[in-house]
Amino acid sequence: MSAATITTAPAHAVPLWVLKLTMAVTGVIWAVFVLIHLLGNLKAYLGAEAFDHYAHWLREVGYPLIPHSGVLWALRVVLLACLVAHVAAALTLLARSRAARGPVRAARTGLRMWNATFMLPTGLIILAFLGLHLLDLTLGVRPVAPEAFTAAAGGGSPYANLVASFSRPWAALAYGIAMLAAAVHVLHGTILATSDFGAMGLRLRHVMAWIGGIAAAAILLGNASIPAAVQLGVLG
Repeated sequence: MSAATITTAPAHAVPLWVLKLTMAVTGVIWAVFVLIHLLGNLKAYLGAEAFDHYAHWLREVGYPLIPHSGVLWALRVVLLACLVAHVAAALTLLARSRAARGPVRAARTGLRMWNATFMLPTGLIILAFLGLHLLDLTLGVRPVAPEAFTAAAGGGSPYANLVASFSRPWAALAYGIAMLAAAVHVLHGTILATSDFGAMGLRLRHVMAWIGGIAAAAILLGNASIPAAVQLGVLG
């Protein structure tokens, strides 16, 4: 992002550092959620009983002090707010960057090239996947969801829903592509967030790059292995 972006923005516009910090904080929250969610997803390898128990437990956390699904809905609200803020900040930064650049496109190298090439398309893939994932395994809206879908809130089996969904090759492939996009987004997002948080030391930046790489690999290999296992008959 060039200095011209700051000078060409309206006086009342949100400061550049606020937008970048918003993206960094909300991105970290989502990355942590995805990693925690991965641990729950991997319970599928322990069988239907373990996976279903985990899924139903999420709706009982804090009960009776907190109403049924209270914690789950609070988490959803926080994640939705973070998603909206993240996307809004990203679109604002993109618009300012293009306005500052004008019709002339400067050559991009290194991180700027990586950011321009991968972050926007992977972000769009992730957004599309979130919509499909909610329609498929959360809301059970057909034809996105399988015919055999049963709502967990009504005593259905989340494990059976997962197997029924990933038994469809297109659903398994779409999930794998989405996990690849998420891994790339998390990897480079970690590098960008490190700078946005003000960490300038070379050693710290290398450490954060390794952390981002490990997190990205876990997200890709862990999550993508589940639809692959269903297709191979390991889960079912």
